[in-house]
Amino acid sequence: MRAVTWQGKRKISVESVPDPRIEEPTDAIIRVTSTGLCGSDLHLYEVLTPFMTPGDILGHEPMGIVEEVGAGVPDLMAGDRVVVPFQIACGNCWMCLNALQTQCETTQVSAEGMGAALFGYTRLYGAVPGGQAEYLRVPQAQYGPIKVPEGPPDDRFVYLSDVLPTAWQAVAYADIPQGGSVAVLGLGPIGDMACRVAQVRGAGRVFGVDLVPERLERARARGVETYDLKSFDNEKELVTAIRDETDGRGPDAVIDAVGTEAHGSAVAKLTQQAAALLPRSLGGPLAERFSVDRLAALYTAIELCRRGGTLSLVGVYGGMADPLPMLTLFDKQLQIRMGQANVRRWTDEIIPYLTDEDPLGVDDFATHRVPLEDAPHAYEMFQRKREGAVKVLMTP
Repeated sequence: MRAVTWQGKRKISVESVPDPRIEEPTDAIIRVTSTGLCGSDLHLYEVLTPFMTPGDILGHEPMGIVEEVGAGVPDLMAGDRVVVPFQIACGNCWMCLNALQTQCETTQVSAEGMGAALFGYTRLYGAVPGGQAEYLRVPQAQYGPIKVPEGPPDDRFVYLSDVLPTAWQAVAYADIPQGGSVAVLGLGPIGDMACRVAQVRGAGRVFGVDLVPERLERARARGVETYDLKSFDNEKELVTAIRDETDGRGPDAVIDAVGTEAHGSAVAKLTQQAAALLPRSLGGPLAERFSVDRLAALYTAIELCRRGGTLSLVGVYGGMADPLPMLTLFDKQLQIRMGQANVRRWTDEIIPYLTDEDPLGVDDFATHRVPLEDAPHAYEMFQRKREGAVKVLMTP
């Protein structure tokens, strides 16, 4: 089959690789019909390269058609249409039963001290082959895949794999009072969708901050009060401008949808780039022990949020030498409120919004649809924020 593979920093190629096969009774094989390019994939492209191996298959936002199931998968059959969550969870352990699927005790990558295994996301999360491919082996298929109906196009459902539950959890964790206010830092796919979710869940005012004109215009068209970071001389001016709109207090909640690759953190950026350029035998240990995040967005969130408000961190952090131990806080989902989205916790709440009325705007959420073979260009375009790219879907 053909698959998108990581070959080095900023080097993606589409290669022929062996077809996946059933390895465990709880496996399924999915023929992928659509697969997303996520902002988290760009961390592998740029920052998390010390944890990658050439040939790793990327991607964690797939949906498709079931081709084959193992003997331990009673509720799926060939021909079922499914969305595959980005995390691999069993549904039966203590963590899963308590709606913490990203901490699944069956698939935890304990050798790395991390939570549940993820598709296509470094050795830290199990080095599981990802979903930017023609076919995908799905472990724990007795629980993970979400059946969706025939009829509507893939765009209606594919975001159940990551974007929708991640944005939904970000808003739920933000704990915005009914009619209250929230600021969303970063209007990429997750930040954009978080604004939409906040609106349908009853937020009175939604402020969006970014520096890419197309992203700002896209959010503004849906009623978000937008702020162009480039129009302010410094972060304090931005904070003052939004505070002035909230009786001088600041918004009730702030969602950081930027994470580790924030603009405005020059020293941390140089440190990240240095680790990524070292040989893996050196860069990996350096990144594990001494990695730092670019914390400009987090610092802004802390300054902006009103006293007694809530910070919801949904942008990925991974540093171990930050002023805060961000890797441990993020991975274990400790409060402030943060962590990888627990996909199956939220899907039953989200699905009623995936109707023909399309209140979340999923049908036209993608800005680009490209063949799988065009993945190298898609990664470069998305990473450089060119051609108006906000969300890219690939078709094998």
